[in-house]
Amino acid sequence: MGSEAKLVAGEPPDGYPREAERDVRIGSGEIVHIRPIRPDDAATLTAFHASLSAESIYFRFFNFHAELSEREVRHFTRVDYKDRLALIVLAGDRMVAVGRYDRLSRTDEAEVAFLVRDDYQDQGIGTLLADELARAARSHGIRAFQAETLSHNSAMLEMFRRVGFPIESRYEGSVVRVHFSIEPVPAYLEALARREAVRQVGIGEGTRGSSC
Repeated sequence: MGSEAKLVAGEPPDGYPREAERDVRIGSGEIVHIRPIRPDDAATLTAFHASLSAESIYFRFFNFHAELSEREVRHFTRVDYKDRLALIVLAGDRMVAVGRYDRLSRTDEAEVAFLVRDDYQDQGIGTLLADELARAARSHGIRAFQAETLSHNSAMLEMFRRVGFPIESRYEGSVVRVHFSIEPVPAYLEALARREAVRQVGIGEGTRGSSC
């Protein structure tokens, strides 16, 4: 009952990692807020999905998935923050991106996926989500990510290359299967340091922070 009461009150559920919340500056100069998803984000997630172009939805789901079902919304917003984690990016009250990992059963690997609203693409949000998901995953014993993307989704493939992890890719028809260790090798740490220098937010510049 305690957990359900928290959900009704809009409070984060048990196990919610507050340390994963922070404000960051994206490529346009705008400051956004990144945090783990919560069950009370259902309406926000539904509105986010409705704001996406047909192409963005197709690239993520490999079909024209116009609406999320109630079952999907429940699944996407209720995670354990360990084996399953989703991070959302908020511009004010609007969700503009989401990234998630799901651990593969009885392994130290996880499947990862990203989705960024069209008008917020090409601003470093994909690499931001990849960095934060990798950091969280390592703390729970996950050592590698894998993903599937369409071969003509050049933006996603380029994002994977920019992150800085050593990427292995395999083409299977129209699908590219990507696999990479998330251990912080020197090339990754150098790329991360450059990104973090851009993301820094000065005192007094932040959003509403954890109240989002």
